[in-house]
Amino acid sequence: PRIAGNFHTPIYLMPDRPKLLFLVTEDWYFCSHRLPIAKAAKSSGYEVAVATRVADHGERIRKEGFNLIPVRLRRSQLRPLRELLALWELIRLYRRERPDLVHHVALKPVIYGTIAARLTSVPLVINALAGLGYVFTTKGARAGLLRKVVRFLFGKLLGGRGSHVIVQNPDDKRLLEERGIAEESISIIRGSGVDPDAFSPTPEPNSAPVVSFVGRMLWDKGIAELVESARTLKKRWPTLRVWLVGPGDPDNPSRIDDQKLTTWHEEGVVEWIRFTDDVAAVWAKSHVAVLPSYREGLPKSLLEAAACGRPMVATDVPGCREIVVDGENGYLVPVRNPTALAESIEQLLKDAELRRRMGENARHRVLQLFSEDRVVAETLKLYRSLTTQICQA
Repeated sequence: PRIAGNFHTPIYLMPDRPKLLFLVTEDWYFCSHRLPIAKAAKSSGYEVAVATRVADHGERIRKEGFNLIPVRLRRSQLRPLRELLALWELIRLYRRERPDLVHHVALKPVIYGTIAARLTSVPLVINALAGLGYVFTTKGARAGLLRKVVRFLFGKLLGGRGSHVIVQNPDDKRLLEERGIAEESISIIRGSGVDPDAFSPTPEPNSAPVVSFVGRMLWDKGIAELVESARTLKKRWPTLRVWLVGPGDPDNPSRIDDQKLTTWHEEGVVEWIRFTDDVAAVWAKSHVAVLPSYREGLPKSLLEAAACGRPMVATDVPGCREIVVDGENGYLVPVRNPTALAESIEQLLKDAELRRRMGENARHRVLQLFSEDRVVAETLKLYRSLTTQICQA
């Protein structure tokens, strides 16, 4: 039984092999951002299940020894009937699996998963907000209404006994505290970390300058501003190559149409590289990393670039400024400002010694604060701490 003790002093009995269930919308995201934590949890004695939309990475998840549970929850536009069916599916799943601990990742799993967990009496809920994305970066009436709804739900669903929130930067922590979430119910764990052995420094390529963006092709990643900056820079640096490395994202409301990306590519202003399974090789061939995003949790692409010893130019927004220290390992520029973006990129293009020094500083900062081992250790420590609290409550 889960509960022991008398009527007035119930005590939760954690089994010898607790069941940990991850809820993530996409299987690729689980593999790229949460797989090391799940592997470490399994090695520590947890029975691990992964509930996600299965596309191309299901076999990889199964090979790790995790119980893979396909779900219909998607990130795309809200459709009332489909959303109710997805929520009902999660309620049935939690009732059937009876996890001891659920780890929800990103906004929609956090909201839907927490409702399902409360309705099925899951003892311990961890909600990881990996940035606040489209809802908090997009302008317009619809996004404004969604922001109000999400803020209301944060205040009602997050925090309280048996519930804890992980954020990736202090800005998101302050936002939650403003919604009434107690400080002790929030932890900052810096992203998903990076393996500094897999992403290691290499000498700069002896080639025409390459400035690279790695990520999904979304408007709120600042790609329009980067393209405009590229047009400006190519007038003074005709051999400059600007790479957009990453796939489209048809389920994201901020997606850039493939035709638009193809048009930019054919024009020659940027080069769109849809897919690579070797991001470290991209940074080995690049001179500067760039991310002009409107808001982040803690961007993995910059962590990987920094680990490879590349200087960075990013926007002065939550998430980016956790990695980039202006003037030390790169430059921070105002959001939605292609002129400032071009100027900072050009500062780095003109000075090889500056790039080398900033690249060394970038690598050092990753080793100090953002290693994968550190993130995994902090997450498992949080699991143990919260489990102890719930068992002693």
